[in-house]
Amino acid sequence: MPKSFQTISPVDGSVVFARELDGKSTIERTLGRADEAFRSWRQIDLGERCAIVRRFVELAVHDADAVARELTMQMGRPIRDGAGEVGGWLLRGRTMIDLANEGLADIRLDERDGFTRFIRREPLGVVFVVAPWNYPWLTSVNALVPALVAGNPVVLKHSEQTPLVAKRIGDAAKEAGLPDGVLQVLYLDHQGVADVIGDRRVAFVAFTGSVGGGHAIQDAASKRFIGAALELGGKDPAYVSEDADVARSAANLVDGSFYNAGQSCCGIERIYVHRDVYEPFLEVFAAVANELVLGDPREATTTLGPVVRVRNAEAIQGQVDAALAAGARPLLDPGRFPEAERGLPYMAPQALTDVDHSMEIMSEETFGPAVGIMAVSDDEEAVRLMNDSRYGLTASIWTSDIERAKKIGERVETGTWFMNRCDYLDPELAWVGVKDSGRGCSLSTLGYAQLSRPKSFHLRHEPG
Repeated sequence: MPKSFQTISPVDGSVVFARELDGKSTIERTLGRADEAFRSWRQIDLGERCAIVRRFVELAVHDADAVARELTMQMGRPIRDGAGEVGGWLLRGRTMIDLANEGLADIRLDERDGFTRFIRREPLGVVFVVAPWNYPWLTSVNALVPALVAGNPVVLKHSEQTPLVAKRIGDAAKEAGLPDGVLQVLYLDHQGVADVIGDRRVAFVAFTGSVGGGHAIQDAASKRFIGAALELGGKDPAYVSEDADVARSAANLVDGSFYNAGQSCCGIERIYVHRDVYEPFLEVFAAVANELVLGDPREATTTLGPVVRVRNAEAIQGQVDAALAAGARPLLDPGRFPEAERGLPYMAPQALTDVDHSMEIMSEETFGPAVGIMAVSDDEEAVRLMNDSRYGLTASIWTSDIERAKKIGERVETGTWFMNRCDYLDPELAWVGVKDSGRGCSLSTLGYAQLSRPKSFHLRHEPG
């Protein structure tokens, strides 16, 4: 009997979507169509591919209000924030299309001894994109659009929590005129994902998700000589130096910690504050955080929605409770957020002080509306603590001195280094992680490198 799944809304417990999972026969047909489509799609002129993909990008989110409502019901994000993901999808998609000529351009070498020499980037083949629920549009577009533009067919598997995003993407592909087989959607369990990765017709895997999921993807891919881009977890730190604008820093770090209920791989999960400004920072941070409105995310006044699932909320609360038992102190009063009385997955935000790195709240990914705040004596201590982590996706410094920011940034082990900014992605910059935050490079012109392979041309003008 075929397996099935249901998407349960964290908003009210209703069933948002239900469907059978795709089995072996559907996987076979899908990969067969993708493999066949590769032969013709790669031959289409780059300019024409870009035009078709651009139509797809625009059509996918043309009904922005419906997209926002669906996001709210699937994963609990406040309706007021839905436009941000729509705008991000458009910005990243358009940017990668605009960068295609540069990212896929031939590398021309000087003619030498009667030889013409150049390196051309060619598509890999079928690209399998496995996307998560927390930013379902933004995480998928990072690989999906450049893969298509580079000449690769794409098979997309989305989280069971956000299947309506996958459906919209599949529908838009047809409406935009993408040839049959160039972009297809599968609904799979873990075994189905492994079966797809193990198929000889799949040439590359782009995965965004947990460290555990990354290990599973890498293990499946290791049985074949194919690449895998892995964007995994984070425990992203911020350092507020003594010369920072405290009010501005605190307000931005509240947003970086609690936006999307803290469910962001590059959200702020630990904050280090110079002792000279520690108390003023805590005062402003608490005041701004107390203005958050926890509630039904369908309401326009809500700024903090529920965590995606009860089990996720229980794990987050477990980290907070363990830290409190070990001596941490709460900065925020949960009583100021009466909607938390509805029960999990509705959670009051929390910031903990008197924390240290023996506590999971400062060492393991929390992925929820909770953050730890520590005082530090100087830059040296801040750098040491920021680097004391198995993760390295983004990190930020809050200072008025750009030269200081550059020097400290050279020492911090991270894929992206921010000054006076956090929890943001610029699609013209490379998006990378170090350590357990993953491997590979998406976005920017460099993002095309992992979705294509170099082929060298060494042409003698006259027979030897």
